[in-house]
Amino acid sequence: MSSLQNNTSPEELHPSLWLASQLARANTRCVDTGHPVLSKQLPGGGWPTGTLVDLLLQQPGIGEMRLLRPALVAAASRRIVLLQPPHPPQALALAALGLPPSQLVWLRSTRSNDALWAAEQVLRSGSCGALLFWANHVRGESLRRLHLAAQCGETLFFMMRPLAAAQDSSPAPLRLSLRPAAGGLDVGFVKRRGPQREAPLFLPLTPTLLQRHAFVDRPAPAPVTARGLQPELVQ
Repeated sequence: MSSLQNNTSPEELHPSLWLASQLARANTRCVDTGHPVLSKQLPGGGWPTGTLVDLLLQQPGIGEMRLLRPALVAAASRRIVLLQPPHPPQALALAALGLPPSQLVWLRSTRSNDALWAAEQVLRSGSCGALLFWANHVRGESLRRLHLAAQCGETLFFMMRPLAAAQDSSPAPLRLSLRPAAGGLDVGFVKRRGPQREAPLFLPLTPTLLQRHAFVDRPAPAPVTARGLQPELVQ
């Protein structure tokens, strides 16, 4: 206590400590979100790498790809893995977002255990710039394994899960809820290392030119047929 009274910051005592009234410093490298109003609300001023980030969606296709576009473009010097997306990726739409199809890998599986295994291998390899994993139900033990695997490298790791999962515990240091709003998204701060924020943050998102014709941010009309775990380059 005497150290704090002598103007020693909590971070100087231990990296995992911070004042409840302030955002914590990031203990990993962060990637700019590309949205200044959002970056100001995140510890480290961006998306943390080498850790689990929980994005809790009211439903898939409400703008999550446009939200992540700037960070994914920055990470596209290495492969970007799309694991269990709710619909087949469309190369034309992804290219319109600035994501080269040649840098994208699409993974799908008939069994959730296989998908979890694939995610863990991608994270432990450290060879990919980003992993986007869509999952409906994940046990806490599996989340902890993925969080530990993410710490093996500096991969951007986003779990896309239903909004109802916000009620469950998660090892993710950053958890955001995403709800559609006119002209953008309402971003809720379910968990962050810093002061609690009750009011959601409205984040305007510019529609893409191909949004009307390509399924980038739109739910699939039917589930994708699974054919076992296999990597596919988006063509």
